[in-house]
Amino acid sequence: MREIENVYIRELLKFIEMYRILFFLFFISFSLAQQTDKVDFIKCDASVSPYASEKSIYGDVVYEFKVKKAIDTIKIDAKNMEFSGVMINGKSVKFKNSGKTLDLFEGFKKGKNKLRLNYSAKPLQTLYFTGEGENLQIWTQGQGRYTSHWLPSFDDVNEKVIFNILISDVNPYLKVISNGLLKRKPEVMYMDYDAFEMQKPMSSYLVMLAIGNFEKQTAKTKSGTPLEFYLDKNDVSKFEPTYRYSKEMFNYLEQEIGVNYPWGIYRQVPVRDFLYAGMENTTSTIFSQDFVVDSIGFNDRNYINVNAHELAHQWFGDLITAQSGKHHWLQEGFATYYALLAERHLFGDDYFYEALNDYAQQLKRASKTDSIPVMNEKASSLSFYKKGAWSLHVLREDIGTKNFQKAVKKYLKKYKYKNVNTDDFLKIVKEVSGYDVGNFKKVWLETSGFEMEIAQKYLFKNKFLQEYYALRKSKKSLAELTEILTSDAYYPIKQYIVYQTIHLPFDERKVILESALATNDVLVRRAVAESTAVIPEAFKLQYESLLNDNSYITKEIVLVNLCTNFPEEREKYLFQMRRLIGNNDKSLRITWLKLAYETPEFENQRLDFYLELLHYASAQYESSIRQNALETLLSIDFMNKKVITQLFLATQHHKWQFTLFARTKIREFLKNPEYRKTVETIAETSDETMKELYFKFLNEKL
Repeated sequence: MREIENVYIRELLKFIEMYRILFFLFFISFSLAQQTDKVDFIKCDASVSPYASEKSIYGDVVYEFKVKKAIDTIKIDAKNMEFSGVMINGKSVKFKNSGKTLDLFEGFKKGKNKLRLNYSAKPLQTLYFTGEGENLQIWTQGQGRYTSHWLPSFDDVNEKVIFNILISDVNPYLKVISNGLLKRKPEVMYMDYDAFEMQKPMSSYLVMLAIGNFEKQTAKTKSGTPLEFYLDKNDVSKFEPTYRYSKEMFNYLEQEIGVNYPWGIYRQVPVRDFLYAGMENTTSTIFSQDFVVDSIGFNDRNYINVNAHELAHQWFGDLITAQSGKHHWLQEGFATYYALLAERHLFGDDYFYEALNDYAQQLKRASKTDSIPVMNEKASSLSFYKKGAWSLHVLREDIGTKNFQKAVKKYLKKYKYKNVNTDDFLKIVKEVSGYDVGNFKKVWLETSGFEMEIAQKYLFKNKFLQEYYALRKSKKSLAELTEILTSDAYYPIKQYIVYQTIHLPFDERKVILESALATNDVLVRRAVAESTAVIPEAFKLQYESLLNDNSYITKEIVLVNLCTNFPEEREKYLFQMRRLIGNNDKSLRITWLKLAYETPEFENQRLDFYLELLHYASAQYESSIRQNALETLLSIDFMNKKVITQLFLATQHHKWQFTLFARTKIREFLKNPEYRKTVETIAETSDETMKELYFKFLNEKL
C-alpha cells in the first residue's frame, strides 16, 4: 500500500529505538553468571500493589528455586527496596540488603527450596505513573536490566523464570495487563484483583505491567491464538487504523517462521510518554501512543513496522534470548528482518527492496565513523538492527528461502525457552545447507563497515531499484521525466523527480508539478508541497488542493506556505483548517495557533490562542505536545514567566528526549542577563521545591 510512509517509520525506529538498546547493551548484568550454574530459579508468584499517590509499589513474592551446587550466597537483584518477612522453606532467615541486591546466605539446601518475602519500593525509573484519576496510567519498561527496580528479579537474561503476577488495589474502572493468561478471581474480602499466569519461563526484563482506562477489542488468529488490542477510552474510533493488518501479519509470521506462536495469547497496548517505539514484553507488547492514529494520520506514521517488529520478538528475543550483548543481533536483526518480510507480504517487493536500500544507505553513511562490528556488545543500534537484518537477507538469498526457513525452524525448536549465541544459529545453517558460515560470519558480523558493492548485487534483483539508480545517473528531458510521472513507476522514483527539479524555473517545472499532483499519491503530492516554498500565482489554485490531502503533515506544510505566500488570504486558510488537531503531537493545531496569533484579523482572540498554547505546554499533556507548544511559545515570548515555569518543569519529566530539549533551552537562555534576572526573581517567590529547581540551573557555571 503506497500510502504508507515507510521512510518515516524506519527513521522513527532508528532514532527512538536507539537508546533503548544502547541501555540494554551497556548495562546488561553479568554479575549473576556464575550463580545460574549453581542455582536455578524456577517460578515466581508475585502479588503487587502499585500506588499512584506515592509513586510506589508493595509486594509479596514467592520464588521456587533449586540449588544445584554448593553456594555461599544467593543474590536477587533489587534496586533501592525495603524487605521484611524474608523466609526460606518456612523459616525466617537473615539477609543483607545492599541497595542493589538481596543477599541470602542461610536457610537453603541442595535441591528444591521456597523463598517468600515482602518488599516495597519507590522506583525512580522502570515503573512510571502518568496522568491522574480516570486518565491515570501505570506502566513498566524493563529492558535491559531494569525490572529489578520494581520487582525483585534477575538482571541476568540467562536466568529464565515462570512469572505469575497478581495485581491488586487498582481502581475498578482501570484495566490491568500483565504477562500470560488472565486468571481473574472474584472479589475476595472486598478486594478485587487480577492474576496473570505464565506457563513457560522468560527473562526478567520481559515482565510487564500496564494499567489504564483502556478499551479492548479482540480477534483470533488462523491457528486459534487470541489477540487483544487496547486503546485509551478516548481513542476508540482509532482501533482499525492503529491495528490495521495486525491479524494478517500474525498469520503470516507464524507461517513464515514455521513455529507456532509459543505463548498462548498476544496483547498490545499503547501508553502515554513511552520511552521508545515499542517493547516486546512476553505476550503483552507496550508501544508508544504516537502510533495511535486515525485514517488520515495513518498516512503520516503508523504502527505497522513496529507492530511486526515487536511481534517477531516473541520468537526472537522472548522464546530464545541472546546470551549476552555480543549476540544481540540475534534479537534485533531477526525482528527487523522479519518485520520487513511481513511488510513485503502486505505491500510487495518494491516496498521491501526500497526499505533494504534505505537501510543500506544508512549503513554506508555510518560506516565512515562506525568502526564496531555487529558481534560486539558496544555496536550501534543501527548495526544490531539494520546490518543484522541485511546479514539475514544475504543469508536467505544465498542458501535459498526453503533452507533458510528450515534452519530457523530447527534453531527455534532446539533452543526454545533457552539462551543462544551466534554459533548456535550458524551451526544449524551449515547443517541444513552446507553454507560457508565462517566466511559469512567474518564478512557480515565480525567486520565493521558495510559492503555496499555486495549489497547492490542483491538490491539490483529488483526492477524498481534498477530503474531508480539508472534515473539518478541519467540526464532526461522534461518530457521523459513527465512520462515517468504518468507511468506506474514506484512512488520514490516520482518523488525523486519532484525534488530534483526544484531549481528549475516555474515555467519549466510546472508540467512536473502538475503531473506529480495528478498521481493522487499522497507521498508524491507531499513532495510537491515540501519542494514548493515559493508559490507562483499561476499555481496557487492547484497548490491549495493539497489542503485536502489525507495527510496532516502535508496539510501543515501547505498551510504555512500558503499563509506566507498569500498573507492577504491568511484568514481564509486559517478558517478552513480551524477544526483540525492533527496527529498525537498536535503539531498541526499548534502551528495553526501560532499562525492565528500572528494574524492581524484575529487580534481580538490572541489571548485565547496564547492560553491554549500554554495549556498544551502543561503537565496534562504528553511530552511531544508539550515540546511543540513550548517551542512555539518560546518563539513568541521566551521571557514570559509562565513559559519559563513550564520550561523548567519539563526538566523533571521521565522522558530523556524531552528533558534534554528543556535543559538545552534553559542553558542557552540563561546566557541572556535579562532572562537570568527574571528567573532569579521567579525563584525567590516560588515554593522550596521550585526554588531548588531554578537554582539548580542558576548555579551552574556558564
